[in-house]
Amino acid sequence: MNDADLLAYVQAAARLLELPLDEARAQAVALQLGRTLQMTRQLEAFPLAQTQELSEIFCPAAFPAHDPVQGMP
Repeated sequence: MNDADLLAYVQAAARLLELPLDEARAQAVALQLGRTLQMTRQLEAFPLAQTQELSEIFCPAAFPAHDPVQGMP
């Protein structure tokens, strides 16, 4: 999925759920969704033994001090 696909998905989901979502917010949501997609791909590619659990291995990094999307908290 590329950035345009993610944005289209977010906008379509918002319309389906009747959520008011302006363009800036839709782009911010798509950015976060893209980050989540990258993390899931990395986790799925990690070799695990049958006795290991992802929750025991995964340790998220700290959030950045500054959000690259201006105006978003």
